[in-house]
Amino acid sequence: MRKRCNHPLRPRRFAHAGHQSCLAHLLRRCRELVADADRGQARTPHAVRRILQHAFTLRDAHDAGAVDAITLVAEADRLGAQIDKLVDGATRHPPNRRLLNHLAAEREHLFTFLRVPGVQATNWRAEQAIRPAVVTRKSWGGNRSWTGADTWQILASVLRTATQQARDPVELLARLLQAPTPIVADLAIPGR
Repeated sequence: MRKRCNHPLRPRRFAHAGHQSCLAHLLRRCRELVADADRGQARTPHAVRRILQHAFTLRDAHDAGAVDAITLVAEADRLGAQIDKLVDGATRHPPNRRLLNHLAAEREHLFTFLRVPGVQATNWRAEQAIRPAVVTRKSWGGNRSWTGADTWQILASVLRTATQQARDPVELLARLLQAPTPIVADLAIPGR
């Protein structure tokens, strides 16, 4: 079963945060649709793939200094218009319509990485950040209660955040555990 980035019917929990849909997942979905396609059914995923790959090309050109920020935003708008045209088009193949419906739901968040400096086009870094916790949970860290699962989730988050901020996680946890009253860890919160 294929994993989805964001389900269009599920509300976003962080309503005031900026969002970027994972283009790697969308490109993989397009590849799968092309691989399973019969006569003419691959047109839509090919078109989506071309648009998304062009977005990566624009990002790389901007990173190399060949495209300025104003042009980059204008191109993001142009790519968005191309997505809109695809979404508004007719298709008889149900998997293609599902792809287009997904793009319509994610439309606002497809090209954030072209408009906002520092935003990644994929969630690769986030997936790599949680990988140790997932491996641990699957190999020996399984929990037999929701309380244990919640504890592991919080602990893994604190450990990862401390590591990303070049802090000693053991020292941080020891200080938190030895405090006579509950205290908040002095880890920086992104965006604040």
